[in-house]
Parts: sequence; structure tokens; C-alpha cells
Amino acid sequence: MKTTYCFLLALIILSLVVFSTAASADDKPVKLSNQWKGSVADAALADGAPTFIATAKEFDALWTKWKLADKPAIDFSKEIVVLATSPGSHLSLSCTLSDAGNLNVIGMATLDFGEGFRYVIGTVSRDGVKTVQGKELPKE
Repeated sequence: MKTTYCFLLALIILSLVVFSTAASADDKPVKLSNQWKGSVADAALADGAPTFIATAKEFDALWTKWKLADKPAIDFSKEIVVLATSPGSHLSLSCTLSDAGNLNVIGMATLDFGEGFRYVIGTVSRDGVKTVQGKELPKE
């Protein structure tokens, strides 16, 4: 039990270090306007998962591939989808926006791997976003 707590504490510290190096001091936090979390039994379906989705066609394809229920309606002219996956049991998602308009997507997960994978899908406003993880946004 003590080993588990030490492991989780080390993971939290590592996550904070990774988060602080991934985002510069000038980056501003971006709030997720919507968020969906869940699990998918087939771990292979996480292969090639994007960090962001900027078109309805891509979103529909991912939602169908992962066999998720109750697909939400998203206005891609106003928002983009950001996401992260992990085999760990807990996963969280956060974003920061640089002054230059680059959106950084940060997924933080535990290392207690299980069957399948966990996902967090969120939406953020397109306002001020020119790139995501350094990649330009495609047009809708």
C-alpha cells in the first residue's frame, strides 16, 4: 500500500514537471467548454488517435471507430475538439494558448495500465487558435 502511494506521488510530481515544461510562462490556460470521458475495450483503436480534430468529418469518423454512443453536435466553425488517450485508469486533459496562437494539449494519466484505453474528449473555442501542437488548423 505504501508503495502505491509513493508511486502515485512520484507520478503527480512527474506530471507537474512535464506540464511546466510543455507550456511556457506566457501561455494562458484554456477552459474546455465540453468534456466527455470513457473507456474503450479494444486498445488497438487508440492507435493513431489525433491530438485535435477540426472538422465534423474527422469527428464522425473517430466517434464511429470507437463505437461511442450519443455523439454530441459540435459547431466546428466556432470550436475544435482536443483529446487524449491512455491505458492508465485515470486521465485528465488541459490546454494552454500561447500569445502566438499555438494551443498546447496536455493529457496527464496514471501509469496503472488496464485493459483497453481511457479517453478524454473536449471542445475549446477557436478564438485566437492558429495552430495546435504546432500544426495548422485545417479549414472546415
